Amino acid sequence: MRPKRPAARLLVTDPAGRLLLFRFTPEGRAPFWCTPGGAVDPGESFEQAARRELREETGIDADPGSAVAVRHVRFVTLEGVDVDAEEQYFEVAIVRAEIDTGGHTELERRVMLDHRWWTADELQAQDEVWFPDNLVDIWREALDRKAMGEGR
Repeated sequence: MRPKRPAARLLVTDPAGRLLLFRFTPEGRAPFWCTPGGAVDPGESFEQAARRELREETGIDADPGSAVAVRHVRFVTLEGVDVDAEEQYFEVAIVRAEIDTGGHTELERRVMLDHRWWTADELQAQDEVWFPDNLVDIWREALDRKAMGEGR
C-alpha cells in the first residue's frame, strides 16, 4: 500500500495575472515546472500548510483562504517515494511579482533553481513538462470562480 501524501499547492498570481512556477531539476529526472507548495505536516490543516509553504517558498505571508480545487493523484516524490496524494489548491494574488526564496529547505535549494511568472499561453507554448498536467484548467477555473464571486 502506498503512503498517503496530503499537500497544499499554491496558485500565486502577480498583478499582471501571471502564475508563479518553480523549475525543478532533480537528479536522474527530466526538469519540470510546478506550483509552490508541499506536504501537509502532521497536525497541520491544508490551510495552515498552504500559508506555511507560501511563506517558506516565496517569502510572502498571506492568508490563502479556502481551497479552490482538489486533485487526487499518484506520483513519485523527489525522495523516490511512490505516494497517493490529495492536493488542495489555494489561489493567492500578490501585489508585486517579487519573491524571496531564502526560506527554501536544503532539498529545495538543490532542485528548485529557477522560477518564472507565466501567462497561460506562454506555459502552453513551452516544451518542458509542468505539473499538474491540467494546471491551466485548474488556474482558469479558479479565476473564473473568483470573477463570478466579485461580480455578484
